[in-house]
Amino acid sequence: MIYDQVKEFYQSFSGKKCVIGYSCQGREIFAFHVGDEFGRQFVAVYAVHAREWITAKLAIKHVKKGIKRGGGWIIPLLNPDGAIISQTSRPLWKANARGVDLNCNFDAEWGSGRLNTTVRGSENCIGDQPFSECESAALKDFTLKIRPFVTLSFHTKGEEIYWEFCGKGDARGAKLLEDITGYKAKKIYGSAGGYKDWCIQKLKIPAYTVECGSDGLKHPIKRLKKLKKCYKLLKKFTDKYGY
Repeated sequence: MIYDQVKEFYQSFSGKKCVIGYSCQGREIFAFHVGDEFGRQFVAVYAVHAREWITAKLAIKHVKKGIKRGGGWIIPLLNPDGAIISQTSRPLWKANARGVDLNCNFDAEWGSGRLNTTVRGSENCIGDQPFSECESAALKDFTLKIRPFVTLSFHTKGEEIYWEFCGKGDARGAKLLEDITGYKAKKIYGSAGGYKDWCIQKLKIPAYTVECGSDGLKHPIKRLKKLKKCYKLLKKFTDKYGY
């Protein structure tokens, strides 16, 4: 299970690390620090959606590779319960164990997305209120504690980069990510309540969602090498973004 892999890596990791909170079923949500502990910090989050658990392996690779400049926090597996559901019984499961889509549960035009629903299920359920879920609340609290100058969310799939919300966002960073990966930076409409959206709208910082892997791949992606264009993404991005 990917949760066990992340936990084992956490236990063996000798650098700065912490548990930012717990899932609704009581599993740890781990975070690893890379780079300089002083100065401006980034936050990078992975495996927000259960069936996208392969990005947790990408996170471990990013921790191992480290960064050249600056510092920040990597959260490999925001949705451990959902990932276990995806790996054991329902491969296409996207939500947490309570049937809430975590990337619809942030306080950014919450509930206004085109496909949003209040019905619990695999995807698009917004929850009872913003941050009603243990996992999204933990990420919110940790983000407010760190006060990052930029955040990145790693999802699958489509080879696209989303960088804008409600007319706000930093196109410069999107262009940099586009150059690093060859992915297309684009605006999306009809979506709300995501971590990126909240960071842009409420924290007023640049935030990016990177959809790793070709759109021709099928969920869940099981082979990390399918995301190879993103192996050095974090290292190259932080080196050039402007610490």
